[in-house]
Amino acid sequence: MQDIGAGDLKTILHSKRANLYYLEHCRVLVNGGRVEYVTEQGARSLYWNIPIANTTTLLLGTGTSLTQAAMRELAKAGVMVGFCGGGGTPLFAGTDGGLDIAWMSPQSEYRPTEYLQHWVRFWFDEPLRLQAARMFQHTRLARVRAVWPRQFKGDRDEPWSPDLARLDALLDASGPAIDAAPDHTSLLTEEARLSKQLYRLAAQATRYGEFTRSKRGESTDSSNRFLDHGNYLAYGLGATATWVLGLPHGLAVLHGKTRKGGLVFDVADLVKDAVVLPQAFISAMRGDSEQEFRRACIETLTRTEALDFMIDTLKDTALRFGRLAQESSRPDACAPLPEAP
Repeated sequence: MQDIGAGDLKTILHSKRANLYYLEHCRVLVNGGRVEYVTEQGARSLYWNIPIANTTTLLLGTGTSLTQAAMRELAKAGVMVGFCGGGGTPLFAGTDGGLDIAWMSPQSEYRPTEYLQHWVRFWFDEPLRLQAARMFQHTRLARVRAVWPRQFKGDRDEPWSPDLARLDALLDASGPAIDAAPDHTSLLTEEARLSKQLYRLAAQATRYGEFTRSKRGESTDSSNRFLDHGNYLAYGLGATATWVLGLPHGLAVLHGKTRKGGLVFDVADLVKDAVVLPQAFISAMRGDSEQEFRRACIETLTRTEALDFMIDTLKDTALRFGRLAQESSRPDACAPLPEAP
């Protein structure tokens, strides 16, 4: 049988790829030209194919190893790889061993720079960066408004009956607060305030009872664990979206002062409240396992075309504010520097 390398695979746009994997207790290697993961069952080794041409992100959990050959093929196919703890959290940095959001991204000296050039035109302008952050927050609100009533259908096994009038009121009130935020700190405060209200609304919609959001890794209740786990799935998509467009993770519009990989947080926030939050409460009430929650969350992220949405938002932001920065630049901005005395 002839080996098939990653370079011979038909390219699938990242925004149209269907798979996001979390693996644990296995080895990832190349076998017969294919990237596979190997699990042990007694005296037998079971090999499972990873369709890398149709995969965006690979999260490697407890007890995993990755060969150099497999990493080479994953990079050729443009798959984002991250090592993480059990259940998908926390995500360990792929570059410096810390706990920041960082990824082992595919490397190429020929990544497109079109959107990066637009991005950096406005990024160094504080007022324009604040405007871009406000646009991200308005987009987040619109996503919640569009997804909550339509993508989650309540039934006997999946209780979901949100108070849509209350939801509209919360979103309507948050919009003017976003516009009135004088700085990034105020905008982050409004983001946290709305998320707290959405937690309460989701708990009521699933008849969950009292809920308190715990810090990562400090709670054993299923809803908090599912929220942590689902957020890292969103971070994987966010890292993929920024890599596709050639945008460095440090060029955040909102989280940049508190997180090294802040742009990944910014992009993931576009879908976390819309998709991960409801699914976490639904799965908790349904008694789902981690694997069942992960499958349901990935299915909803795929069904709602979350990665497409992230990429389109980044494109729109780069082009819109890059042009604004270009139009507002002073005529003498490119004047030659005076000669040194």
